Amino acid sequence: MDSAIKTAYSILNSWRKNYVKGDRKRRRPTARRLFTRAKQTLAKMEGEKLRLTVKTGEYVYLDLSKRYFSLPGEVSSAGLGEPIITPEKIHLPIHYEEDAQNSKPSVAWDFNLLSLDGFSPETGWIRIDTSKLASIHIASFEKRCSAQRKASRSKKARRVLSKYSNRERNRARKHQLEITRVIQSLCGPVGLEELKKQGMYTRSRIWNRRISRSDWRSITRILVEKMGEAGVKELDPYGSSSYCSRCGWENKDLNGADVFVCKECGLRIDRQLNAAINLYMRMRLGCTVSWVGGRKRVELCMEGASQRREWWDRVVLPSLLLGGCVLTRGGGAE
Repeated sequence: MDSAIKTAYSILNSWRKNYVKGDRKRRRPTARRLFTRAKQTLAKMEGEKLRLTVKTGEYVYLDLSKRYFSLPGEVSSAGLGEPIITPEKIHLPIHYEEDAQNSKPSVAWDFNLLSLDGFSPETGWIRIDTSKLASIHIASFEKRCSAQRKASRSKKARRVLSKYSNRERNRARKHQLEITRVIQSLCGPVGLEELKKQGMYTRSRIWNRRISRSDWRSITRILVEKMGEAGVKELDPYGSSSYCSRCGWENKDLNGADVFVCKECGLRIDRQLNAAINLYMRMRLGCTVSWVGGRKRVELCMEGASQRREWWDRVVLPSLLLGGCVLTRGGGAE
């Protein structure tokens, strides 16, 4: 009973957060998948096996000897969490030591179609290639198109279509987990763009398909499951690519250019790296959102452009000296 109440509260709390953001309608949330959560008091580690108590004197044993990860010695809030059992698999949440996680630097990540770009002064510019993940969706899309034409008339075609969809989901899930493992091994707390696809379907059909295939929310969801809500901070992505990370000048004529050029301070920097630095500064320094002339603007919690440039030159620039940016004297540079 306690487990059912805890699960129901978790579902309602998640629905409320998404409803406040405008991502959910005013409808009663429902659990669409069959699962059960085993309480910590009903689970116990016995060597390489996990014992679950069904009722007094009756147990179910789960063999964990073929696992690929280290396992805590006991079931507790600091070790192995409450197992979640579904008809297909068993999820074992493992709690990491906070000291080991907090010793790693905080990194902000910029989501792109074929890469994830992260930045922190301690690590510099980090780029994770996600082209293989995108190729899975592209290859599956071609196969599903041929099956969808026949699915309305043939049961066999519907089974084939379902097989292709499941295969795509499983292969994509494998790459998503690998990406999150890399992120978790590199950094502690992370800042991620809070992207919403609804407002991004504004170009050609090819562009809209690329956006629909992206796995940004899936990667964010996996990181929240692994690191908890305290370890993942979602950041406002507005203007992260068009604002100069050094002085705050807005480039309104970026038009998909790979290099960001600031006409105010003379900064010349990779566009995606500039976005990652902006996101890192918003995560570390905080930001405020305002509307000027009917347009949204995100400002850092910092007084004046001179203080911003001084902080950028002192904190950000040393990590970029090996490449990534050039300071020129054109366009009003000091």
